[in-house]
Amino acid sequence: MRLPHHLLLALLLAAGPPGRAWVPNDCRAPSEAACNFVCDCPDCSDEAQCGYHGVSPAPGAPFACDFERDSCGWRDISTSGYRWLRDRAGATLEPLGPRSDHTLGTDLGWYTAVGTHRGKEASTAALRSPVLHDAAPTCELRLWHHTATGDVAELRLELTHRAETLTLWQSSGPWGPGWQELVVATGRIRGDFWVTFSATRNATHRGTVALDDVVFRACGLPTPQARCPLGYHHCGNMACVEPHQLCDGEDNCGDGSDEDTPTCRRHTATDFETGLGPWNRSEGWARNHSAGPRPPAWPRRDHSRNSAQGSFLVSVAEPSAPAVLSSPEFQASGPHHCSLIFYHYLHGSEGGCLQLFLQIQSPGSPQGPVLLRRRHGELGAAWVRDRVDVQSDHPFRILLTGHTGPGGVVSLDDLILSDHCQPVPEVSGSPPGLWAAAPWRQPSSLRPRDFCEPGHLSCGDLCVPPEQLCDFQQQCEGGEDEQDCGTTDFEPLTAGGWEDASVGRLQWGRLLAQESRGPGAGARRTAAGHFLSLQRAWGQLAAEARVLTPPLGPSGPRCELHMAYYFQSNPQGFLALVVVEDSNRELVWQAPGSSQGWRMDRVLLGARRRPFRLEFVGLVDLDGPGQQGAGVDDVTLKDCSPVTATEKDSEVSCNFERDTCGWYTGHLTDAHWRRIQSHGPGYDHTTGRAQPGVPAAGYFLLLDPTEPPARGPGAHLLTQPQVPTAPQECLSFWYHLHGPQIGTLRLVLRREGEADTLLWSRTGTHGNHWHEAWATLHHQPGSGTKYQLLFEGSRDGYHGTMGLDDVALRPGPCWAPRRCSFEDSACGFSSGGQGLWTRQPNATGHAAWGPRADHTTGTAQGHYMMVDTSPRALPPGHVASLTSEEHQPLARPACLTFWYHLSLRNPGTLQVHVGEAERQQVLSISAHGGSAWRLGSVDVQAERAWRVVFEAVAAGVEHSYIALDDLLLQDGPCPRPASCDFEAGLCGWSHLAWPGLGGYSWDWSSGAAPSRYPQPLVDHTLGTETGHFVLFETHVLGPGGQAAWLHSQPLPATEASCLRFWYHMGFPEHFYKGQLRVLLNSARGQLAVWSMGGRLRHQWLLGQVEVASAEEFQIVFEATLSGQPAVGPIALDDVEYLDGRHCQLPAPGRGDTVVATSVPAAVGGALVVLVLLVLLGLAGRRWLQKGGCPSQGETAAVAPGFDNIVFNADGVTLPASLTDSQ
Repeated sequence: MRLPHHLLLALLLAAGPPGRAWVPNDCRAPSEAACNFVCDCPDCSDEAQCGYHGVSPAPGAPFACDFERDSCGWRDISTSGYRWLRDRAGATLEPLGPRSDHTLGTDLGWYTAVGTHRGKEASTAALRSPVLHDAAPTCELRLWHHTATGDVAELRLELTHRAETLTLWQSSGPWGPGWQELVVATGRIRGDFWVTFSATRNATHRGTVALDDVVFRACGLPTPQARCPLGYHHCGNMACVEPHQLCDGEDNCGDGSDEDTPTCRRHTATDFETGLGPWNRSEGWARNHSAGPRPPAWPRRDHSRNSAQGSFLVSVAEPSAPAVLSSPEFQASGPHHCSLIFYHYLHGSEGGCLQLFLQIQSPGSPQGPVLLRRRHGELGAAWVRDRVDVQSDHPFRILLTGHTGPGGVVSLDDLILSDHCQPVPEVSGSPPGLWAAAPWRQPSSLRPRDFCEPGHLSCGDLCVPPEQLCDFQQQCEGGEDEQDCGTTDFEPLTAGGWEDASVGRLQWGRLLAQESRGPGAGARRTAAGHFLSLQRAWGQLAAEARVLTPPLGPSGPRCELHMAYYFQSNPQGFLALVVVEDSNRELVWQAPGSSQGWRMDRVLLGARRRPFRLEFVGLVDLDGPGQQGAGVDDVTLKDCSPVTATEKDSEVSCNFERDTCGWYTGHLTDAHWRRIQSHGPGYDHTTGRAQPGVPAAGYFLLLDPTEPPARGPGAHLLTQPQVPTAPQECLSFWYHLHGPQIGTLRLVLRREGEADTLLWSRTGTHGNHWHEAWATLHHQPGSGTKYQLLFEGSRDGYHGTMGLDDVALRPGPCWAPRRCSFEDSACGFSSGGQGLWTRQPNATGHAAWGPRADHTTGTAQGHYMMVDTSPRALPPGHVASLTSEEHQPLARPACLTFWYHLSLRNPGTLQVHVGEAERQQVLSISAHGGSAWRLGSVDVQAERAWRVVFEAVAAGVEHSYIALDDLLLQDGPCPRPASCDFEAGLCGWSHLAWPGLGGYSWDWSSGAAPSRYPQPLVDHTLGTETGHFVLFETHVLGPGGQAAWLHSQPLPATEASCLRFWYHMGFPEHFYKGQLRVLLNSARGQLAVWSMGGRLRHQWLLGQVEVASAEEFQIVFEATLSGQPAVGPIALDDVEYLDGRHCQLPAPGRGDTVVATSVPAAVGGALVVLVLLVLLGLAGRRWLQKGGCPSQGETAAVAPGFDNIVFNADGVTLPASLTDSQ
């Protein structure tokens, strides 16, 4: 699920608004004021083309570039053919590139990308920002990148400032699928700098990388102000900064004046550039810097100088022991506070930990160290500010301990002590042991025993490994392994394992109800209770506060989180729950709005793999008006065990009227199936369409690839593991695939420890109609191995919907399917043990021969059935049979169509037999082959179960073959070639989505079928709303979209034949947005023979055109745009191809007919008309140049239709508007 717009905006808020300089009208800003993340001009034009859009963002919003309009000033500086270009998924043919952008989540959105490069040497493609000026200490750069795993050697993000180039981020992968977010902090940059993103390929890889949604957040310095708010510091450059930003080691003013006050001069700052300063008691810490080769999690620069040459402290202690840094002994502070500001870095491991202790030096009653601050886990690759205030009546020391996790780094820099931290004068050496006795305090349950390995939990005689902690399955008798796993009332100090990971001005912490600014009692209505509350913090980076659970899972499909919460905020605030899995973040809940008291809610988490973590994210303005705040209490994870089974889990058969039975949604991506009630264009199969005046009642499952907005590759719908009830089971279901650009629906069988088995799949629209499908599940007899069923809807199309309804599972095999594309299986066809017919694609290169592409997908990756008829494989006269499973009896006559491909060399004869007990030959094909797939059809009548058998009789010719693809059984007799009334389907017309045209398809519908797209109210064949037609909605093409094709089967050469059809258009008058064209495709190329622009005429019009071709050809109906996108359908019905017959002029007086004249015929007449038109145009132009114009009150006559003349080859097509006027 994509984050809502206002949540995304809030997540990107800076700690303070970028502000606006006080340049009132005249906007000749100096060069240093350009591209400085501050709008110095009223229209923000000084920030145009600065790597982000040059428009004024809303107050507090970041500067961003989504590449939808332009490249925002980013430019390619590559020196090879491996280069960056602004691109769109719908306009590229790169198979490895993104299918959609990140901004819109569709193929119409733009990004910048570097395509595949087939050079033989290593190459680097570099993308550089414009020169930017002055970045604030809080500046953060966010971007999304998409990388085809394994195809790129390295990605790198660098910042160049003066003579130094800093590596902000570097990775050699592996990278996850889809779009990945990258967040880096730049630190304070003085003067000019630029950012470079580079992708490097080595000699063996082809790299495909894309970037989108580049965001600069909180990068602008404060602007000069005449007066500052109360309590703020007025800088030397007239800017205003908050009091907590004084003397904190960061240049927040922009001129350094906030770090050069008299108060700051009395502070003791240690930047570790020359040594440890007063912090000279150290064990396990070492001074280091970032220059040279370093581990991946190592700091790229220090905090003091923001340079790779700067020094900092890093823990070098063993993971089993902490590094300890001790301050000198300080005098009792009395009524004042001794304040310590420090910057810490925890990155690369969830096991890293930094703790700050107070060691009281009381001779009378020695005490152990008191924990004042603890940071644990992953805080990102950034230096984070913190502060502690100490007030003590006795001398004391401050101890900082660092504990590194596997692969992680714990670092310190810029320790700043206030002037009230007065060291005790040293008389002699300090007593040993006082500062070193501050070990990292592990929870007692995690302290290793002799018989347990480090990190394992000891309970009784058990040693529980880390991967079994918080897995919702109790191992320890007392449940210790499932404690501190998210479920809590926040009374224990451990807070149920929730750990704050905030780095800004807010944090999450336990709070007593009576100390709260919000509701006076906790969720249990007791003022003494604790809850988790948003509180002030000392961080300087991201504004929102985050708190996370330990790693959890796996969880079961009914896992829920129950909680109490309160939330009071202005509209910019939010409270949300996010599930974090690897680098993916899924928003699963958000508080609907401010509440006056505590509320209860529950959130379905569902089945998820381990490890996942839960994260509460919150943002409120604690200094704003009203009692703003947020809190969470009584968090309970319920029914999360993945092994607890219920009776409902075995309910595979389901009509979804009550609930989803044993089916549940997967959470591997942010796209999800939803159970919805029939309404509007969406109706279920069980109860049918809603009738007028009758409320809809039926339910079904729906997947819309764009609602809610998603970025993942698809949505999963699964069952729990099932026990087979028979060696063969039949799963039947009804599916609905509708829309001009909808993706792929698959059915998969999954068994643990085995590769997934694809049982069934469909791609692209199948009309605005429910279809039944079925698949046979084959189980090993007696094995008892459980299996899962998975429906996967892929987001490889973005216009349309997928639906599922009425799933049923029964023992025994299924009937033979009515449709077979061979993409997922052989559909039950068998070759009688001979194995001569094989299912294959041509993409592997292992096939000796066969069609270069299948018919279903038109690609080398598509599958078909093929038999090798060469003499060595099949001797002359021998037969290779391909037999179907049993088909169910037919209640009415039907038509079986199939596509066949014969080799150029004579392969022999393809015979088709249909029958029950006795089979009869119904078709024999022995023509020579060619480069095209051809359509075969046979009429079938069968009152009992029947089979179809395809027999290949070899002719004994080398390098010959016969191939089959796309079998379809439809009710009704078989139509004539290239003729169709579309009542039962497309009759052999193909609406295959061509990638080069944007992947769009013609659809099949009726006036009575509810649709989200405008369509004719009635068809032409029947003249009723129940009649069917084909249509295309042109507005989905969008900017850059090209066309949708509907093409016939290959037709033999003809000297003159007539194509008649009825078409329907609906576009705004005078705009001519849409266009319908008739093309002839042959080996010689493409010829346009008819064209018509869209008109707002809600009626069916007759079009006819005479065609001629000296060789085999196909007729193509092309729907496209002739202007900007506009809502308007183009529909076709009653297409009739009259082979060898001339077109006849329609009878006069028919008001609903429009005729286009024939094409290559009567060339001389067409040329005469053309000459006359040219002469008329020249005469009119000369008359206009002389000043002629209609007098007032007259109307200038306009020759209709001139824009619609199509010049092709040696013919001219006159538009219908001209022929009408004649």
